[in-house]
Amino acid sequence: MYKRVLLKLSGEVLSGEGGRGFDEASVDYLLEEILPVIRTGTQLAIVIGAGNIVRGRELRNLRNSRADELGMLGTVMNAVYLKEVLSGAGVKAVAVSSIVKLPSLDDHKYDRIEKSLESGEVVVFGGGTYLPFFTTDTAAAVRAVEIGSDVIIKGTKVDGVYDKDPKKNDDAAKIDRITFASAIENNIEVMDREAFSICQRYAVPVIVIDFFKKGNLLNAIMGEKIGTLVIPD
Repeated sequence: MYKRVLLKLSGEVLSGEGGRGFDEASVDYLLEEILPVIRTGTQLAIVIGAGNIVRGRELRNLRNSRADELGMLGTVMNAVYLKEVLSGAGVKAVAVSSIVKLPSLDDHKYDRIEKSLESGEVVVFGGGTYLPFFTTDTAAAVRAVEIGSDVIIKGTKVDGVYDKDPKKNDDAAKIDRITFASAIENNIEVMDREAFSICQRYAVPVIVIDFFKKGNLLNAIMGEKIGTLVIPD
């Protein structure tokens, strides 16, 4: 069982696939997956994307840096929303970001974050890396290193890593275990290169799971062979 976990989720977990905004059924499912994890005593931090609000790459009339800023603000909105949803379900949670000041946000301070995790509070990070040109995958890798996470669990729509896109190729083969170097060399696109490089450098393993299969998150945290394990060389 992993003691401290960084969970990377897309914004679509709040809206449903392809949706925008917040969908009650999707949020209920998210809670159903997270609550059993909290009950185990696992220290949980979450990095969430903003695909349900805005995707910077879709804003073609803006400079990339400005589009990324809007994406970062979207992740802050999701962090505040997720904190409130968790709190409403009886889970102590804090939303953390340093790109904006809001009464419901905590500043990104290491000591405060550490105390929150040790006391059983879920820490939800908003704002990505706080820099343009970097994805929330990279933010997840950075935050995992900052908090000393045992593992990053990336919740996706597929049950792990494949040698090619399983939605486009019937002969795609699932990979149960792979190194970061091999993933980079073979252009495995489940996370970006910057994220993989950080995880490789600081020896943080990544488990890629189908988040939308009930129980997968808990099973992965309990050490069962779920999805794909990506490890340092």
